[in-house]
Parts: sequence; C-alpha cells; structure tokens
Amino acid sequence: MQETRNGLTHFTPPVSRDRIISKFPKCYLPQACLQMKNEWDDLAKSACRDRTDRHHGLKMSKAVVVGDHNVGKTCLIKRFCTDLFDRDYKATIGVDFEIERFELLGVPFSLQIWDTAGQEKFKCIASAYYRGSQVIITVFDMADIKTLENTRQWLEDAMRENEPGSFSVFLVGTKSDLLASEEHKRTERDAIKLATEMNAEFWSVSAKTGENVQEFFFRMAALAFEDTVLKDMEMGTTSTRIGGGESIKSDRANLDEPQSKPERTNCC
Repeated sequence: MQETRNGLTHFTPPVSRDRIISKFPKCYLPQACLQMKNEWDDLAKSACRDRTDRHHGLKMSKAVVVGDHNVGKTCLIKRFCTDLFDRDYKATIGVDFEIERFELLGVPFSLQIWDTAGQEKFKCIASAYYRGSQVIITVFDMADIKTLENTRQWLEDAMRENEPGSFSVFLVGTKSDLLASEEHKRTERDAIKLATEMNAEFWSVSAKTGENVQEFFFRMAALAFEDTVLKDMEMGTTSTRIGGGESIKSDRANLDEPQSKPERTNCC
C-alpha cells in the first residue's frame, strides 16, 4: 500500500488477515492475568476511531524475550511468526529478532520481537539490547522448575536497562506438552504465584503443538498497542497521529540506537 505524505510517496507494508485484531484478546486464566480486560479501553478506541489518516506510517513497540538457555525462546517465536516447529534450532548467539505487523482497531502496528541468548557467555552482548523495551517476556521450561526460579534474575537484568513503569511483563512457561495433567497444575500454581510477585501476566504454551502461542502473542500485542496509544495521548499526541510513528523501510531498519551491532569485548 502506498500513501503520499509531505509530497513524498511512502510504502506501508500490508498486514495479513491473520494479524488483524478487532476484539480484545482474552487472558490465559483469570487468576493469571494482571487486569481483567475483555474490552479495549474507551479512550484508546475513541482515539483510533477519530483518526483522520489511518495509514500514516506504523506505530512500533519492542518486546524482548529473555530466559535460560534451551527453554524454548526461539521455538516459541518461530512458531508464532512462521507456524513451524523445529526442535533442532541452533542456540541463539547474542540476539536475533523478528518483526510482526498487525492491524488493531484499524490502526497499523508493528512489533519487534527480540530473541536473546540464554547462555552466560553472551549476556554482555544480549543485555545491551534490552534497552527501550515496552514488553519484557521472561520464559521458562515448565518441565524444569529451576528455570522458573531463574526468571527473577532475568527480569531484574532486563528491568535494569529500562525506565520504571515503561514496560509490561509476561511470564511464559513453554513445553507444556511434556507435563502430565497433575504436574502441569502444580507447576502452573507455582508460576502464577511468582508472576504475581513479578507483577507479570502468566501464560502456559507449547511451541510443539502450537497451544496458546497465537493467543499469547495477540494478547501481548494488544496490551502493548493500547498502552502505546494511551501514552501518546498523555504526551499530547493528537488523534490524527496515533499510529503515526516512523515508517518501516525494511525489516532491519529503524532500530533503536543500542540495537546496532556491538563491538567485540573481552568479556565474551
């Protein structure tokens, strides 16, 4: 899709039909969510409805995915972005990212999903990419309770690089297909308790079967989008500018300053 702005023609990437979100996505479990939201915020709906230029660029948010090595971060992201599962993904070296484009309440929205390495030797590289995150997703393996305990430290590391109150937090348990029913319930209870302490919303997913993967990412994208719209309004952004962020020139363009390739250091 093309649009003319300031005498120049800009290209707005199309949004696939399976990335159009009109109804507000439900939470995983009532006791696992931070807020019982089933509807869009009235102010956000009004701001989007009153826009006079619906295709004025793309609004972008950044989500960073953190957690121990081999908990399934890459499998989770790839399952959502490509609807494929490969148990033999190579370990992420440093960072990688995907960009997913949505349309929410008629407004184009782009989400950067940053996949960070869980190995200790890459921490000094990956931590530089935490900065500027609107969403922090802490991931653990539901079949390995130790990885749940480690999410506290991962969250602290990511929070250290961001301003307080500038991001939302999700706690995601992967590989739910590996657990028997009773074990799943026990792990889920422990995870919900920790999520409450972390002020996070909990989700149980399986990248192998696809269970709850799309539902989680839709919920996360909707909350990030709504939060961005409301913050724009607080800052005095007019309704015609909602969704009017920088246009994306390519999947590797318009990245935050700390997301440039870091110089090699002696720590890794």
